[in-house]
Amino acid sequence: MELGGISYTELDFELLKLEIREMESLAIQLRASFNGSSALVETLFVEIQNISIMVNQLESHDKNNVLAVKREIASLRKRLEDCEKHQDNPAVPSVPYGTCKHGGIQNISKPFVVQLNYLGFAYKFGGWGKDSMLEADQDIHWVAPLTTDGRSMNSIRFYPSYDDLLLYKKPTDKVLTKPIAYNNIDYSSSGQGGGVIMFNESMYYNCYNTRDLCKFNTKTNAVERKTFTDATFNNRFSYASTQWQDIDLAADEDGLWVIYSTEQNAGNIIISKLNSTSMIVEKTWTTSQYKLGVTNSFMVCGILYATRTLNTRREEIFYMYDTKTGTEGKLSIPFDKMMENIQSLSYNPNDHKLYMYNDGYLVTYDLNYKPLSKTIR
Repeated sequence: MELGGISYTELDFELLKLEIREMESLAIQLRASFNGSSALVETLFVEIQNISIMVNQLESHDKNNVLAVKREIASLRKRLEDCEKHQDNPAVPSVPYGTCKHGGIQNISKPFVVQLNYLGFAYKFGGWGKDSMLEADQDIHWVAPLTTDGRSMNSIRFYPSYDDLLLYKKPTDKVLTKPIAYNNIDYSSSGQGGGVIMFNESMYYNCYNTRDLCKFNTKTNAVERKTFTDATFNNRFSYASTQWQDIDLAADEDGLWVIYSTEQNAGNIIISKLNSTSMIVEKTWTTSQYKLGVTNSFMVCGILYATRTLNTRREEIFYMYDTKTGTEGKLSIPFDKMMENIQSLSYNPNDHKLYMYNDGYLVTYDLNYKPLSKTIR
């Protein structure tokens, strides 16, 4: 703020109000279900009401105190989550990072809103996250807002730590466009759609206006490309809630994946395992799920999970395809979202989190898994 780089608008207050309403709802649920004394929950509920009044006062007076209020809300949210964890409900067994010793996704946490993307609310499309290769550096965070029409990714911003991301500090921008003669711009190395992912210090994405895959080395800025034969592109078969994401890159414990469609498969989802070094397809699986009927998808332990919209505030994982067994099926794992549309969704095996770009907001979720004994695989 001292550097003059942060400008809070009414939207910041709307986001604070959303977070407060979410905490109020959780406190009410805890008050109804907490075993024994609920004095702690009652105290938290009063504090939440007090901070709600404070936000309303700040909105009409001193907006520069929003950052302090955000810190207070973060503290309250942590205390509420601790309360919830210490209920007498049986805990979901933890799964070590990087392993697949579980029976698939059991449920998804509440959304955690990290912040609005650095370009502002108008930039609703994009992607964000960390390096998704196992044991990769997890300090660096990347954010890639697309142009306001949701098509072109012309630059990627990197932050050296999570704290720097929160405070918009120490950013490094990698520009993918190149100036050429007569004031024209070369977009050949730009990305298209929000299907971008970082894997082993390189960004993988659909090259602009082609069916090619681009690999951008974040250390050398070198760009490699490989034509992805038969894959549709240019918004032929994107997802239901976002445009231009015909080719979606994903990563999990098993490596790098491409999620896409072809004319031959009538727009149904196809999954390909990609060699991250050569960008050659190692194996391909064909599903029966129509890609336009899906809002987004991601991979976990070689299993594709696809989502659909229930309403403006609820989403559902409704479909899965297991590449290890070649089986597909329906399921129902509902979860909340802060804003209506999902522009990108990716999984990181290093922390078992989903990274969502949600109408311009950077959001994370924690995944919980079923015990291995419960799986039929």
